[in-house]
Amino acid sequence: MQTERREIGMIMLYHGSNVKIETVCLDRCNPYKDFGKGFYLTDIEEQARQMAIRRTRIAGEGSPCITAYAFDERLLNDPSLKVKIFNEPSKEWALFILANRKGMAEQGYDIVVGPIADDGVAFQLERYMRHMITLDTLVEELTYRKLNRQYLFGTELSISKLQKL
Repeated sequence: MQTERREIGMIMLYHGSNVKIETVCLDRCNPYKDFGKGFYLTDIEEQARQMAIRRTRIAGEGSPCITAYAFDERLLNDPSLKVKIFNEPSKEWALFILANRKGMAEQGYDIVVGPIADDGVAFQLERYMRHMITLDTLVEELTYRKLNRQYLFGTELSISKLQKL
């Protein structure tokens, strides 16, 4: 059995919205998200498409739009960027999401990469805060079954590393 090898270099990232994104404006980004305030992308186009449909339905206006960007993954190792990577759901990942959702996390990451929490994240976080479940159970419950990744670009410096296509 061969192990799949992935070249590190340029990757495609996608953002799903109800409006066309001409320029990223961090001031328009919502706080209290999984990885904090910033511009969220995914490396899975279908996931971005579903987000665009959902965002359009919630906003009640616009139409689903996917904006594509190229990003050089090697920049995740660039010492001039403050990067946090979660390779899989973990206690640290769950607590990081909890702190961000409560607005209590350390800000200042240029880029955060990690799994997307399940849609029931608010419910599970509430159960954890009420001591109804353990941290281990919280991690298990927040694990998105397909382990889709999300990328947060939280600073102007990181946004400048995206190449709109």
